[in-house]
Amino acid sequence: MPQACRQTRTPNRLPRLLMAAALLLASMASSADEAMLAEVHAFLYDEANRLGDEVVIEVRPPSAHLPACNSPQPFLPHAGQPVMGRVSVGVRCGEQGRQVRYLQAEVGVIGDYPVAARDMAAGTLVTADLLETRRGNLSRLPRHAILDADELLGQQASRPIRAGETLQAHQFQAPTLVERGQAVVVEAQGPSFRVTREGEALEPGGHGERVRVRFGSRELVTARVVGNGRLVVDF
Repeated sequence: MPQACRQTRTPNRLPRLLMAAALLLASMASSADEAMLAEVHAFLYDEANRLGDEVVIEVRPPSAHLPACNSPQPFLPHAGQPVMGRVSVGVRCGEQGRQVRYLQAEVGVIGDYPVAARDMAAGTLVTADLLETRRGNLSRLPRHAILDADELLGQQASRPIRAGETLQAHQFQAPTLVERGQAVVVEAQGPSFRVTREGEALEPGGHGERVRVRFGSRELVTARVVGNGRLVVDF
């Protein structure tokens, strides 16, 4: 009677090894991504924390097909860009920082900001009693909203402003200290000399602005406004 022949099948370990390697690589990439996101979060917090009392940050994770980012170094792609609302963040990867990728984040900042306490007519000089403070999400304010009330004091409204209105930079200007045709005093000063002359302003100007001044019939200089009817020549 023929005997049955039992064969033992040797398990193929290659697929299991490949799967284990893939899981290990995925875990390493995930850890690197988490470290990068943590660096970006901390970077944005440092940039936005000075703007308000409370900061809420949501960083969108990178695409899955991108390689891991080691030694992440976050930066802002555009110098001076506001760190509020939707923000683009660059990240240099590797010790040399040669690889660069970009992430999107949403930054909400809760803080105080000034509004008009009552209606202001065009030409009104801003004083502290014309302002009041409100609290809210600063990232939802107009792009050029003024957040520091001190920046407004002494400025002049260039257009009518309604009570409760969020105040923006284009609504104000430096008050006119020199009028066109006005007799002005111009001072030129150096290490060992000081000269003062009287002339005629050829255009109006506010504090810090430069205007042309005529002396006699032919001599012209450009001077900086420093006060009512007073200008200086910078060297």
